[in-house]
Amino acid sequence: MKAAIYARVSTTGQGQSPEMQVRELREYCERRGWEIAGEYVDAGISGAKDSRPELNRMVADARRRRFDAVVVWKFDRFARSVSHLLGALETFNALGVAFVSLSEQMDTSTPTGKMVFTVLAAVAELERSLIAERVRAGLRNARAKGKRLGRPRIKVDASQMARLRAEGRTVREIADTLGVSRSLVHKTLANRGAIRAATTVS
Repeated sequence: MKAAIYARVSTTGQGQSPEMQVRELREYCERRGWEIAGEYVDAGISGAKDSRPELNRMVADARRRRFDAVVVWKFDRFARSVSHLLGALETFNALGVAFVSLSEQMDTSTPTGKMVFTVLAAVAELERSLIAERVRAGLRNARAKGKRLGRPRIKVDASQMARLRAEGRTVREIADTLGVSRSLVHKTLANRGAIRAATTVS
Protein backbone atom coordinates (compact mmCIF):
# COMPACT_ATOMS: atom_id res chain seq x y z
CA MET A 1 0.00 0.00 0.00
CA LYS A 2 1.49 3.32 -1.07
CA ALA A 3 0.40 6.45 0.80
CA ALA A 4 0.66 10.18 0.30
CA ILE A 5 0.77 12.37 3.40
CA TYR A 6 -0.52 15.94 3.36
CA ALA A 7 0.14 18.63 5.98
CA ARG A 8 -0.62 22.35 6.15
CA VAL A 9 -0.11 25.33 8.47
CA SER A 10 -1.56 28.78 7.87
CA THR A 11 1.49 30.69 9.08
CA THR A 12 5.12 29.86 9.55
CA GLY A 13 6.79 30.87 12.79
CA GLN A 14 4.76 31.83 15.88
CA GLY A 15 5.05 28.24 17.05
CA GLN A 16 3.37 26.82 13.93
CA SER A 17 5.25 24.17 12.02
CA PRO A 18 4.03 21.32 9.81
CA GLU A 19 6.74 19.05 11.21
CA MET A 20 4.54 17.77 14.06
CA GLN A 21 1.84 16.76 11.59
CA VAL A 22 4.35 15.16 9.23
CA ARG A 23 5.95 13.18 12.06
CA GLU A 24 2.62 11.74 13.24
CA LEU A 25 1.58 10.91 9.68
CA ARG A 26 4.87 9.11 9.04
CA GLU A 27 4.46 7.12 12.29
CA TYR A 28 0.90 6.16 11.31
CA CYS A 29 2.00 4.89 7.89
CA GLU A 30 4.86 2.97 9.50
CA ARG A 31 2.49 1.28 11.98
CA ARG A 32 0.27 0.15 9.12
CA GLY A 33 3.16 -0.97 6.99
CA TRP A 34 2.38 1.56 4.27
CA GLU A 35 5.11 2.88 2.00
CA ILE A 36 5.16 6.70 1.80
CA ALA A 37 5.05 7.53 -1.91
CA GLY A 38 5.10 11.29 -1.39
CA GLU A 39 4.97 14.07 1.19
CA TYR A 40 3.01 17.22 0.35
CA VAL A 41 3.31 20.19 2.69
CA ASP A 42 1.73 23.65 2.26
CA ALA A 43 3.36 26.02 4.74
CA GLY A 44 2.06 29.55 5.29
CA ILE A 45 -1.06 29.00 3.16
CA SER A 46 -4.61 29.56 4.39
CA GLY A 47 -6.99 26.62 4.37
CA ALA A 48 -9.64 28.92 2.88
CA LYS A 49 -7.91 28.67 -0.48
CA ASP A 50 -9.12 26.02 -2.91
CA SER A 51 -5.89 26.14 -4.85
CA ARG A 52 -2.68 25.34 -2.96
CA PRO A 53 0.59 24.32 -4.66
CA GLU A 54 1.19 21.07 -2.79
CA LEU A 55 -2.48 20.13 -2.58
CA ASN A 56 -2.79 20.61 -6.34
CA ARG A 57 0.34 18.51 -6.91
CA MET A 58 -1.03 15.75 -4.70
CA VAL A 59 -4.36 15.62 -6.53
CA ALA A 60 -2.50 15.53 -9.86
CA ASP A 61 -0.39 12.60 -8.59
CA ALA A 62 -3.54 10.85 -7.39
CA ARG A 63 -4.88 11.04 -10.94
CA ARG A 64 -1.61 9.46 -12.10
CA ARG A 65 -2.26 6.60 -9.61
CA ARG A 66 1.04 7.17 -7.80
CA PHE A 67 -0.41 6.11 -4.43
CA ASP A 68 -3.31 4.16 -2.94
CA ALA A 69 -4.20 6.35 0.04
CA VAL A 70 -4.07 9.95 1.24
CA VAL A 71 -3.36 10.49 4.94
CA VAL A 72 -3.98 13.83 6.70
CA TRP A 73 -3.70 14.91 10.32
CA LYS A 74 -7.11 16.62 10.46
CA PHE A 75 -9.96 17.56 8.11
CA ASP A 76 -9.34 21.30 8.46
CA ARG A 77 -5.68 20.85 7.47
CA PHE A 78 -6.90 19.46 4.16
CA ALA A 79 -10.23 21.03 3.17
CA ARG A 80 -11.64 24.55 3.53
CA SER A 81 -15.26 23.37 3.98
CA VAL A 82 -17.45 20.28 4.09
CA SER A 83 -18.34 20.70 0.41
CA HIS A 84 -14.64 20.98 -0.49
CA LEU A 85 -13.88 17.86 1.56
CA LEU A 86 -16.68 15.88 -0.06
CA GLY A 87 -15.61 16.97 -3.53
CA ALA A 88 -12.10 15.70 -2.86
CA LEU A 89 -13.39 12.47 -1.31
CA GLU A 90 -15.57 11.83 -4.35
CA THR A 91 -12.55 12.37 -6.60
CA PHE A 92 -10.39 10.00 -4.54
CA ASN A 93 -13.19 7.42 -4.40
CA ALA A 94 -13.53 7.46 -8.19
CA LEU A 95 -9.76 6.95 -8.48
CA GLY A 96 -9.76 4.10 -5.96
CA VAL A 97 -7.69 6.14 -3.48
CA ALA A 98 -8.51 5.74 0.23
CA PHE A 99 -8.66 8.78 2.56
CA VAL A 100 -7.51 8.74 6.17
CA SER A 101 -7.84 11.52 8.76
CA LEU A 102 -6.01 10.75 11.99
CA SER A 103 -7.82 13.17 14.32
CA GLU A 104 -11.32 12.23 13.14
CA GLN A 105 -10.35 8.54 12.90
CA MET A 106 -11.88 8.29 9.44
CA ASP A 107 -10.53 5.70 7.04
CA THR A 108 -12.40 5.07 3.79
CA SER A 109 -10.39 1.89 3.23
CA THR A 110 -12.48 0.27 6.00
CA PRO A 111 -16.20 -0.68 5.86
CA THR A 112 -17.03 1.87 8.59
CA GLY A 113 -15.15 4.64 6.80
CA LYS A 114 -16.93 3.83 3.54
CA MET A 115 -20.28 4.02 5.35
CA VAL A 116 -19.42 7.45 6.82
CA PHE A 117 -18.40 8.70 3.36
CA THR A 118 -21.67 7.40 1.87
CA VAL A 119 -23.72 9.19 4.55
CA LEU A 120 -21.78 12.46 4.07
CA ALA A 121 -22.21 12.25 0.29
CA ALA A 122 -25.96 11.63 0.69
CA VAL A 123 -26.31 14.65 2.99
CA ALA A 124 -24.39 16.82 0.50
CA GLU A 125 -26.62 15.63 -2.35
CA LEU A 126 -29.72 16.43 -0.30
CA GLU A 127 -28.36 19.91 0.44
CA ARG A 128 -27.72 20.52 -3.28
CA SER A 129 -31.26 19.38 -4.11
CA LEU A 130 -32.78 21.67 -1.47
CA ILE A 131 -30.80 24.66 -2.74
CA ALA A 132 -31.88 23.96 -6.34
CA GLU A 133 -35.53 23.67 -5.27
CA ARG A 134 -35.32 26.99 -3.36
CA VAL A 135 -33.95 28.66 -6.49
CA ARG A 136 -36.75 27.22 -8.64
CA ALA A 137 -39.37 28.30 -6.07
CA GLY A 138 -37.91 31.82 -6.07
CA LEU A 139 -38.10 32.00 -9.87
CA ARG A 140 -41.71 30.79 -9.86
CA ASN A 141 -42.60 33.38 -7.24
CA ALA A 142 -40.92 36.15 -9.25
CA ARG A 143 -42.81 35.16 -12.43
CA ALA A 144 -46.09 35.08 -10.50
CA LYS A 145 -45.43 38.69 -9.44
CA GLY A 146 -44.86 39.69 -13.05
CA LYS A 147 -41.13 40.20 -12.79
CA ARG A 148 -39.17 39.79 -16.01
CA LEU A 149 -36.32 37.31 -15.58
CA GLY A 150 -33.14 36.81 -17.52
CA ARG A 151 -31.08 39.27 -19.50
CA PRO A 152 -32.75 42.51 -20.52
CA ARG A 153 -33.78 42.54 -24.17
CA ILE A 154 -31.71 44.68 -26.48
CA LYS A 155 -33.68 46.91 -28.80
CA VAL A 156 -32.53 46.23 -32.34
CA ASP A 157 -32.86 48.83 -35.08
CA ALA A 158 -32.74 46.61 -38.15
CA SER A 159 -33.17 49.51 -40.56
CA GLN A 160 -30.21 51.35 -39.06
CA MET A 161 -28.10 48.24 -39.33
CA ALA A 162 -29.11 47.85 -42.98
CA ARG A 163 -28.30 51.51 -43.68
CA LEU A 164 -24.84 51.21 -42.09
CA ARG A 165 -24.24 48.03 -44.05
CA ALA A 166 -25.27 49.78 -47.27
CA GLU A 167 -22.73 52.49 -46.48
CA GLY A 168 -20.04 49.81 -46.59
CA ARG A 169 -19.56 49.37 -42.84
CA THR A 170 -18.25 46.00 -41.64
CA VAL A 171 -20.19 43.86 -39.19
CA ARG A 172 -17.62 44.69 -36.49
CA GLU A 173 -18.01 48.44 -37.12
CA ILE A 174 -21.81 48.17 -37.00
CA ALA A 175 -21.64 46.22 -33.75
CA ASP A 176 -19.25 48.76 -32.17
CA THR A 177 -21.39 51.71 -33.34
CA LEU A 178 -24.65 50.29 -31.95
CA GLY A 179 -23.12 48.65 -28.89
CA VAL A 180 -24.34 45.14 -29.72
CA SER A 181 -22.66 41.82 -30.48
CA ARG A 182 -21.48 40.85 -33.94
CA SER A 183 -23.61 37.71 -33.82
CA LEU A 184 -26.70 39.89 -33.27
CA VAL A 185 -25.77 42.03 -36.28
CA HIS A 186 -25.31 38.91 -38.44
CA LYS A 187 -28.63 37.46 -37.28
CA THR A 188 -30.58 40.70 -37.76
CA LEU A 189 -29.21 41.35 -41.24
CA ALA A 190 -29.84 37.74 -42.26
CA ASN A 191 -33.45 37.88 -40.99
CA ARG A 192 -34.02 41.21 -42.73
CA GLY A 193 -32.71 39.75 -45.99
CA ALA A 194 -34.96 36.70 -45.65
CA ILE A 195 -38.04 38.85 -45.01
CA ARG A 196 -37.24 41.07 -47.97
CA ALA A 197 -36.77 38.01 -50.22
CA ALA A 198 -40.09 36.52 -49.08
CA THR A 199 -41.91 39.81 -49.74
CA THR A 200 -40.41 40.03 -53.22
CA VAL A 201 -41.53 36.48 -54.07
CA SER A 202 -45.07 37.07 -52.84
